[in-house]
Amino acid sequence: MPSHYVLTLSCPDRPGIVNAVTGHLLRFEGNILDAQQYNDLETDRFFMRTVFALESGAIDALRDTFATLADGFGMRWSLRDRDVPRRVMLLASKFDHCLADVLYRWRIGELPMDITGVVSNHPRETYQYLGLDGIPFHYLPVTKGRKQEQEAQLLALIESTGTELVVLARYMQVLSESLATRLAGRCINIHHSFLPGFKGARPYHAAHARGVKLIGATAHFITADLDEGPIIEQDTQRVSHHDTPQDLIRIGRDIERRVLAQALRYWLDDRILLNGHRTVVFAV
Repeated sequence: MPSHYVLTLSCPDRPGIVNAVTGHLLRFEGNILDAQQYNDLETDRFFMRTVFALESGAIDALRDTFATLADGFGMRWSLRDRDVPRRVMLLASKFDHCLADVLYRWRIGELPMDITGVVSNHPRETYQYLGLDGIPFHYLPVTKGRKQEQEAQLLALIESTGTELVVLARYMQVLSESLATRLAGRCINIHHSFLPGFKGARPYHAAHARGVKLIGATAHFITADLDEGPIIEQDTQRVSHHDTPQDLIRIGRDIERRVLAQALRYWLDDRILLNGHRTVVFAV
């Protein structure tokens, strides 16, 4: 049986891109199963995601020759075997609802990935009900004056495990500018607010103080600017004047879980392409 691959790319827009890409796949007898494309008229950039079937013995030659084609168009591109799970590290703090939800969806096969570890600034006992047996757990406390040392340990773990994506599943620590820069494009955060509104650590309380009628959650790539990274997924739910800050927190937990899961699902299936401060998300 042929293997399935996913090719993603972005480049300056010009005539002939689709013809060149599909013609190259045809040259190696690749069978296109799904194709999506988008032209951003504001930036004049072209984005494409293509899933194709190919005899596995031909992929190396296709990849090598595609590199030459890509250079000619100035492409940023990725070509991946869909049967190879992505390697993901999960970071969490005291609140465990997002971590629990991701682990559940992983266990039932909804989020196909290899978990390289769970990292927390709280001890393992904090998650005694989550069933972490068999998952590497790393307790990296953040103490005054030692944040740089803690982040060095975290980065060493990320690199030594071959982690491709870091997920901040309500990890309530602000990453330093240095670490955020190192993880650019491969670290997703779930923020408990409908960004760009109500940034920071207590958005539900701030939302309640303003009497909002909608609350939400946002999954975004992290950047050195707090809560300013390219947005991947968002959702909202209506609330009323009857709701207290604690009600908003309770309602928000459900929104956070599903928004993070959807963003992670998109990333695992190569559906997210960066477009400057924005993203192109090829949803199903």
